Amino acid sequence: MAKSTTLTAGIDTAKDKLDAAIAGVAVTVSVPNDKTGWQKLARIFAKHKVGRIGIEATGGYERGVVRALQTAGFCVVVLQPLQVKRFGQMRLQRAKNDTIDAALIAACTAVLDADAHAPPDKRFDALADHLTFIEQIEEDKARCKTRLEHIADKRLRAFVLADIARLEKRRAAELARLATELRAHADLAHKLDLVLSIPGIGERTALAVIVRMPELGQVTREEAAALAGLAPFVHQSGTYAGQTHIGGGRARLRRSLYAAALPAATQWNPACMALYRRMVGRGKKPISALVACARKLLIFANTVVQRGTPWEAKPAQS
Repeated sequence: MAKSTTLTAGIDTAKDKLDAAIAGVAVTVSVPNDKTGWQKLARIFAKHKVGRIGIEATGGYERGVVRALQTAGFCVVVLQPLQVKRFGQMRLQRAKNDTIDAALIAACTAVLDADAHAPPDKRFDALADHLTFIEQIEEDKARCKTRLEHIADKRLRAFVLADIARLEKRRAAELARLATELRAHADLAHKLDLVLSIPGIGERTALAVIVRMPELGQVTREEAAALAGLAPFVHQSGTYAGQTHIGGGRARLRRSLYAAALPAATQWNPACMALYRRMVGRGKKPISALVACARKLLIFANTVVQRGTPWEAKPAQS
């Protein structure tokens, strides 16, 4: 990667404040993470003619300042925490505080390819928040089911069963509402129909794929798998050959795809069924085969959106 000649800034994000630094310039500032702070940052960056701003994804706390700076005309790059961490390790940087982190993000942004980081589509902010709420309902329901395993008293079991029923009713209602919200956008509705054409992908999984991966159809199959944390990474050096693992990426998306992999690999998707049989037949662990099926489902989704045509069944190789 060639170093950019564009002046870059970095922002370290917290819930209540933002720390900013400009690469190569002795300027650091700390502002509240609110509209007043965002406006102050915009004035400072404009004064110093900053061309690109890097900010680390921080569970949504970065959204407000990202939108504000984009509206002010700045190019904003949202970085994954792992990118910044690895960049710091490459520079042998061990010191850490908010100001140092902001400077590190600025330096990292300076060496990245700006063309590879299109501004995120703001429509996905509300959709992702709604999907997260649904996922939290599912997590609450799972906890209730676990609690039920340890309760023998009929009266207490009735309370928990009522909670499970209530949560499931709310989950179904919110899932339907999310689908309606997404279908209000013609392009996203078309994407949803394309993904739903794939055997083994139901509405819940299709919504997760589209909302959690706005890049769907615009990246390669390898990039899609890496973004979801489903890409296999080989551990090999010289004569040593370690196990292949997956890791990183978007955990909530990965969980949704993995949940869909089992029914797809056992009864719904011929290609996944064949893949699962081949891998288990070669002695691979079932969990590894299911991860491969989850990856294949994502690749199928990326492909149909990329082509703009629904799934076409082909004879599966046995």
